[in-house]
Amino acid sequence: MFEDFNLEFIDVGDVTLRVRHGGHGPALLLLHGHPRTHATWHRVAKLLGDRFTVVCPDLRGYGQSTKLEPLPDHAQASKRAMAADCAALMDRLGHHHYGVVGHDRGGLVALRIALDFPARVQRLAILDALPVVEHLDRCDARFAAAWWHWFFFLQPDKPERAILADPDAWYGSDDRKRAQMGSDEAWADYLSATRDPATVRAMLEDYRAGPGIDRLHEIADREAGNLVRCPMLCLWSSRDDLADLHGDPRAIWAKWATDLRGAPIDCGHHMAEEAPDELASALSDFFGQRGRLPGR
Repeated sequence: MFEDFNLEFIDVGDVTLRVRHGGHGPALLLLHGHPRTHATWHRVAKLLGDRFTVVCPDLRGYGQSTKLEPLPDHAQASKRAMAADCAALMDRLGHHHYGVVGHDRGGLVALRIALDFPARVQRLAILDALPVVEHLDRCDARFAAAWWHWFFFLQPDKPERAILADPDAWYGSDDRKRAQMGSDEAWADYLSATRDPATVRAMLEDYRAGPGIDRLHEIADREAGNLVRCPMLCLWSSRDDLADLHGDPRAIWAKWATDLRGAPIDCGHHMAEEAPDELASALSDFFGQRGRLPGR
């Protein structure tokens, strides 16, 4: 897994991030979602490494990166804090301009990097994600039934107790998922993370920050007219439920970006594991372009 990539633990200020990095060419930062670690990218990173310098961290609270004690407003798990970690990481690795890819919860971090560090981010790709405020503005009975975990995770203590009573049952530990990950090392990394009480609590804190401090940051951006100014790509899984619940994600992202394109990928939610070739091809085409994208 991650052959010829470096594995490091890098101090970025408030936290230390576990990170794999390698390859050649322009820098590309890949941010995982819940409940994954950076290992979810191992096949995509290999496919991109001949053309890009690929950086794959564990976000704060996830995998083997630092877990901070929860604050009353969950600010230690805010996407703004995670984005600052990632910007500091790229500085420490000597990458001052780069592309960013974020999946799921990592997509929220990727958005925050593009908004908070616009001079650094040259291109942005967000996979299977929307701003928290857009989900909550559209919240209805269908959304609450399908994404009930968002609301359960907000409760104190009970989610930790439920998950840690049987983490393999909660997160899934079967041969199909193991095969989907494509690496025994990635599988072991996933099991280690999802069975660790400190990591489980930190991942829940990520969700607890969502409707509170993260939503407030997004509302402030929306009211101030802050937009993603670099070219942006949105990709979504055709066999997941994002488009079923909210329609074409491009129609929503168009209000957040000035230069947007997007398309579905034929797979389930964890597209880096289920469709690595298709995803790597789409990312390589998008991030390999120069200048602004033509049209919409």
